[in-house]
Amino acid sequence: MLDHIMLRVKDYAESKRFYDEVLGTLGYRMVMEFEEGGGYGDTKPYFWIGAAGDPHPRLHMAFAAKDHAAVDAFHAKALALGAKDDGAPGLRPHYHASYYGAFVIDPNGHNIEAVCHTPANQLKKAASKKSARKASSARKAAPSKAAAKKKAAPASKRGGARKKSTPRRGR
Repeated sequence: MLDHIMLRVKDYAESKRFYDEVLGTLGYRMVMEFEEGGGYGDTKPYFWIGAAGDPHPRLHMAFAAKDHAAVDAFHAKALALGAKDDGAPGLRPHYHASYYGAFVIDPNGHNIEAVCHTPANQLKKAASKKSARKASSARKAAPSKAAAKKKAAPASKRGGARKKSTPRRGR
């Protein structure tokens, strides 16, 4: 559900030293860094710190989205519910090549994001496979014309149906 979270800090260098040491005890390290911000994790940055002149208790939270359409829907719904736009849906290649996100400021002032990391070409392949599976399932579920005719025919007309034999008497 959560993709990453960010804390705003007064002194980035001091906070970096602190989190390098503290998170190091848990096996985490800084895996991505920009001029005044960095992200910690094992292979992916899940916890970020970033410099802010006036840090406040407001947070940045990013929710994982399954595809670009979900990011778009998140942004549209948030704006319709009164959130303030803080970044329209789109690629953010300065984070990485397939980073597709949208940002809003919620009613409490928190920066909320939806993000999809899956490259567009993989999303298209997955969608193609999904529609192929649906079509295959529909074909399997629909009875063939011959089977439908066979079912509709009375038992006496169906292939293999036998007439009742009269019991033999007296032997």
